[in-house]
Amino acid sequence: MADQNEIQLFDGKQVRYVWNEEQEKYFFSVVDVIQVLTDSTTPRRYWSDLKRKLAAEGSEMYEKIVQLKLPSSDGKSYLTDVADTEQVFRLIQSVPSKKAEPFKLWLAALGQERMNQLQDPELSIEQAIKDYRRLGYSEDWINQRIKTIEIRKGLTDEWQRGGMKEEHDYAILTDIISRAWSGMTTREYKKYKGLRKESLRDNMTNVELMLNGLAEAAATELSKRENPKGFAENANIAQRGGDVAHVARERLEQELGDTVISDKRAMNFTNPPEELPFNDAEEVKE
Repeated sequence: MADQNEIQLFDGKQVRYVWNEEQEKYFFSVVDVIQVLTDSTTPRRYWSDLKRKLAAEGSEMYEKIVQLKLPSSDGKSYLTDVADTEQVFRLIQSVPSKKAEPFKLWLAALGQERMNQLQDPELSIEQAIKDYRRLGYSEDWINQRIKTIEIRKGLTDEWQRGGMKEEHDYAILTDIISRAWSGMTTREYKKYKGLRKESLRDNMTNVELMLNGLAEAAATELSKRENPKGFAENANIAQRGGDVAHVARERLEQELGDTVISDKRAMNFTNPPEELPFNDAEEVKE
C-alpha cells in the first residue's frame, strides 16, 4: 500500500491521516485537526475562513496545503485538504487552543509509533489487521490479505536480488503477472472495478487475492531456483508465475461454471465502517 489511510482518536475525536511510503511522512486531514483544536461544530467553515486569512497574509503554510483522498462518513473517499506534520505544527500556531500542547505530544507519539513499526515489521502487520477490522473486512479476508502482503514482500526482495531496483520495473513486472493470470493489467483491473487511486488488492475478493498470491508466490519460488539477472529474465519468470495462477483460475471457473474475476469493490463485501466525523463531498475539486 503506497498510501495507507488510517484513523486515530485524540480526545475522543477521530483524526484521519495518510502515511505516504514514498515521502515517508504523515498527511493529516486539516478539517479534523481544526475540530480537535477548536471543538467547532463547523470546522470546515472555520478552516475556510482561516485559509482566506493565510492566503491574504501570503503564508507559506497555505502554499503547501495539498489534497489527498480520505474516507468520509458515506464510505467513499473524497479529496480533502491535508497537511504534513510540519505544517500541522504551523497550523497549531494559527489556532488559539488549550489543546495545542497535548496535540503536539500526540503527534510526536504517532511519529514514534511509525518508527517502531518500521524497525519491527510485526508491529506494522498488527496495525494493518486492526485497520482492516475497523473497515469491516471479514477475518477470512484479513488473513488472506496479510498473507499476500508477506508474499509480495518476498517477491520484491527477489526482484531486488535480481537487479530490479526501480519502482518502474516493479510496476511493469506486476502488470506482467496480473495480465498473465487475470487478463488485465493493474490499471485495467482497477478500471474494471471502478477504482481510481484506491488500492486494487484492498478491493479484491478472497478468491482474487488467493489467485494473485499464488501467481506472486510461484514467481518468487521460480526466482529463487533460477536466480534471474536483468529485466528480461525477471519478466520471463513473472509471466510463468502468472501462468501458474491462470491455470488454477481456469480449473476453478470450470468447476464453478462462472468467472472468479469480480467487479465488486470493498464496499460490496465489507460491513459498514465505523462512523467517520465528516462528509467531504464538498471538498472534491473537478
